[in-house]
Amino acid sequence: MEQSSADIKMGRFLSLVLRHNPGAAGITLDEHGWADVQALLDGVNRTGRCLDMETLERIVRENNKQRYAFSEDHTRIRANQGHSLQVDVELRQAVPPQLLYHGTAARFFPSIQREGIRRMSRQYVHLSETFQTAMDVGRRHGAPLVITLDAAAMARDGIPFFRAENGVWLCEQVPTQYFLKRQD
Repeated sequence: MEQSSADIKMGRFLSLVLRHNPGAAGITLDEHGWADVQALLDGVNRTGRCLDMETLERIVRENNKQRYAFSEDHTRIRANQGHSLQVDVELRQAVPPQLLYHGTAARFFPSIQREGIRRMSRQYVHLSETFQTAMDVGRRHGAPLVITLDAAAMARDGIPFFRAENGVWLCEQVPTQYFLKRQD
């Protein structure tokens, strides 16, 4: 199902609040990134936006990137990954597939080629299981570039991987020796 433009816009605001700046809605996150749902609804509405539980549940359910998760009783909500804030979203270490992909903008490749893939302002580097997903990520930042990575070799060499609830693979960095090819 295609999300409405209003839901996409609200989803972007929720991403800001739940991943980077909870103060934008006047709320706080606990150490695991959870926010109280009622406090979130009240806070978003105080900003002049209109959000009710039905809309929030729809946004969480229909978000194509599965960015958010509710607690079992739907009283708490958090972003699954992508935080610039220091939170512990209770990721479990996992064994990655042989290959993973990193999507970025082609203009960043000279720096990436020198320094590897770094997490920048986020807690982790985000990696995709499919080339197409990585291409879509790269396209958001300009002319896309996808770097194919030898994830199995990284894991053998002791680099820990985590898999977020939404299927995004995470690690702290990707040194250049694990780059297999680039495609733009």
